[in-house]
Amino acid sequence: MPTAKKFEKVFKALLPAPFTIAVLLTIFTFILALIITEPKAGGNHFLQLLSFWEEGIWHSPLLVFAIQMMLMLVLGHTLALSRPINKIITKGVKYCNNTANAAAIITFFTILVSLFNWGLGLIFGAIFVRKVGEHVSARNIKINYPLIGAAGYSGLMVWHGGISGSAPIKIAEKGHFLSDKIGVISQSETIFSNMNISISIVLLVALPILMYYIGKKNVGDSITISSEKEKEKEKEISGAGKLDHSTTLAWVFGGAIIFYAFYKAIILPDNISLSIISPNYINLVLLGFAIVMHKNFSNFLAAIDNAIVGASGILVQFPLYFGIMGIMNHSGMVDIMSSFFVSISNETTFPIFTFISAGIVNVFVPSGGGQWAVQGPIIIEAATQLGVSIPKSIMALAYGDQLTNMLQPFWALPLLGITGIKAKEILPYTLILLLAGIIIFIGGLLLF
Repeated sequence: MPTAKKFEKVFKALLPAPFTIAVLLTIFTFILALIITEPKAGGNHFLQLLSFWEEGIWHSPLLVFAIQMMLMLVLGHTLALSRPINKIITKGVKYCNNTANAAAIITFFTILVSLFNWGLGLIFGAIFVRKVGEHVSARNIKINYPLIGAAGYSGLMVWHGGISGSAPIKIAEKGHFLSDKIGVISQSETIFSNMNISISIVLLVALPILMYYIGKKNVGDSITISSEKEKEKEKEISGAGKLDHSTTLAWVFGGAIIFYAFYKAIILPDNISLSIISPNYINLVLLGFAIVMHKNFSNFLAAIDNAIVGASGILVQFPLYFGIMGIMNHSGMVDIMSSFFVSISNETTFPIFTFISAGIVNVFVPSGGGQWAVQGPIIIEAATQLGVSIPKSIMALAYGDQLTNMLQPFWALPLLGITGIKAKEILPYTLILLLAGIIIFIGGLLLF
């Protein structure tokens, strides 16, 4: 695939590490603000922008948002490492006896899981790919391992349209940072809208079929992957340490959390509403299930130690994106950029422009939450001026953000580490998924 390899070389040559990109974007935003905005009340423009940047970095609601996203990734990852999830994956592996079948099955289930939780879907897909690799290696079956690696990453192409999508769940929460402009918007208007449900179904059907067809054309070769089996460590447990390994205590505590989550969603309200789904509620459910499925606190904490490494990018990068948002909001850049979008858009084209711009921004700002913090205020202001549906505009941002994950390897790092595949090996196939996604997402935005 020469075209895909050309894209791979371009991105490899032009894109540094995600943290470096965040720093460069901060500098670019700062310089742009110096050029196109005016100082407030005749003060020193440079110092004012520095204060706007500092205010954005430590903006309390956004810092809460960062912690929520970190927990969502870590708890989702922890759940994926539990034995029940591992057993489900092992049962599915036996049907992955060639590249086409494996690509279709992994794509379908990875997308399905990712629509529920992006962290869980990411690690689920990675473990599924690894298990298939071990299965075919032991039986000397030929397979295109990079292709099924791309299948295991396909969930990052749908996650922002799922119930853990950063922007939709954040605007469904009381007191979010744009609540004074748009209020609280339930997921019934975004994630569970007719448009998003239709697009999600098309993705769930079309992408596995596409990957099956590609697998038919790219059979692959024999591979050698050693099986990673858990080594049970025998150790004496005494005294208070028995509490750490108590299944009863873990099930009582985790079960109580799950019961309360069920009570809060089903029994407590007079009318069952999707407005219950917020970052805090999703994390509550993930916490309960993760503790129960790991059977004791010792196993749970060991999985947490394994999973928490993946959240380091959020911890150090989100504040930089919040600083960018602080500069844009307080300097007047949001109003300037919103006016530009209004000038080139109408009710039909605005969601398409939003989708395209979100896809471009995601290449440089790989975090959906970070992107929402930077781009959200601009989109809301422009959509308000044009009279365009706010929920549809937010979903257009979500589609653009998730689509170009197929170009941006930031979130593929856990998968690459688990499977041993290199980013450049999966890129030719993720580019094909990206092209299919462009057609599906733009078609959905135009039809609805």
